[in-house]
Amino acid sequence: MSYQNGNRPPIDDDDVEEEALVADYQEQVNYEDENYDGDGRGETIGGPADLKAQLEQAAAPLEYAASLEVKFQSYDNYCSLFHYILNSDGPVDIEQPSYYWAWDVIDEFIYQFESFCRYRNRVARTAPNEEEAQVLRENPQTWGCYSVLNVLYSLIQRSQINEQLAAQKRGDDQNAVAGEYGSRPLYKMLGYFSIIGLLRVHCLLGDFSLALKTLDDIEMNKKAMFARVMAAHLNTYYYVGFSYMMLRRYADAVRMFSHILIYVSRTKNFQKGNTQFDAIAKKTEQMYALIAICNSFAPTRLDDTIHTALREKYGEKLSRMQRGGPDALPIYKELFQSACPKFISPVPPDFDNPSLNIDPVEHHTEIFMDEVKTTLFNPTVKSYLKLYSTMDLSKLAGFLEVEPEKLRSWLLVNKQRSRQIRWTDGGLLEGEVFSNTDGLDYAIEGDLIHISEAKQGRRLVDWYLRNLARAY
Repeated sequence: MSYQNGNRPPIDDDDVEEEALVADYQEQVNYEDENYDGDGRGETIGGPADLKAQLEQAAAPLEYAASLEVKFQSYDNYCSLFHYILNSDGPVDIEQPSYYWAWDVIDEFIYQFESFCRYRNRVARTAPNEEEAQVLRENPQTWGCYSVLNVLYSLIQRSQINEQLAAQKRGDDQNAVAGEYGSRPLYKMLGYFSIIGLLRVHCLLGDFSLALKTLDDIEMNKKAMFARVMAAHLNTYYYVGFSYMMLRRYADAVRMFSHILIYVSRTKNFQKGNTQFDAIAKKTEQMYALIAICNSFAPTRLDDTIHTALREKYGEKLSRMQRGGPDALPIYKELFQSACPKFISPVPPDFDNPSLNIDPVEHHTEIFMDEVKTTLFNPTVKSYLKLYSTMDLSKLAGFLEVEPEKLRSWLLVNKQRSRQIRWTDGGLLEGEVFSNTDGLDYAIEGDLIHISEAKQGRRLVDWYLRNLARAY
């Protein structure tokens, strides 16, 4: 596989590790098939009695069409369960069913929070049922953002998982910093997957820098614990890649999406018949759409498998995005809304003033489309600049039919945005600055644009004109 500018996926390609990871995934599929219960959640969760069964219930998906009463009850049950785990006199003495289960508990907890927030916002904006609206109005703290974040941060703190991961990075003994709770697998696993959960929640809330910051102590490679659970593996790279994209770090976003999509293609034989098959297929489709967007902003050489899949899925749409111009706007909006997370608001909606409640997805779509509009004419501008070594600003403005000063501002903004940070090691927010100019750079001096890396193009034009003149 070849990558431009050294953009290898942040993993090593050791065959033994790859086979071990695939074996872990096969084991997970077998575990889920044996333990899947499609009946949904039981009546009660939490409390000391029969805790193991209650933990397994906490990982079971809530029915899609569950009533508002059931959603409220589920929240109360989670609160009771986590309160018992976190605030008992000493660590809870129980063996967790499996490390797959720990992910399922955190994943389902966050999913119910996310779906409830979206449901509540929709009711506040449309008010189809006044009785439900009144119940929601009277219970603003149910599935509140603060309580969910408090659970995740408390599990992380109680387990000392960040300290354990930092010690592991240094090559020190994890048990020396684990403490009484962190040495227990139940707390360690819940704490670990709470970090991945925080990545997801902060991304849903639109805080992309904080989302990446939460993973400071987790290594992004195939040896990481999350990589042993397919859903966690998939979601981690999806949310990291999406956060990079929203921070305009397109090269890093492509690397993250590429890594997980290649891995999914290698394990597709194990996915058919698995209870997670539909979720995996949907998430991979979303990441292909996001790679298409990122590659249109910052073209880079992709793995052959991914490039072929993109051409098959988005052939004409890719061409329209690469050409730029107003015709590309609906394509960007369509792909973004089909592939972005289902954003939520951090605060309860205003039921008394429905018009004040915005749709968080529409809000972030508008932010994204503002970015698209600033780069919409990049392909056209580059097609002109590649033909010259110097060019008058007013001349280029005439070609584009815009005011010279407006063009100057546009060129300066895009010059700045061509400088990106590329992650190499350490925290995901760190990295080295590089210029993503696609072989073209320019500087503005007064009313003159100086173009570098464009001499070859100019020589080709001169050669073509000379030969054309000779022909006549």
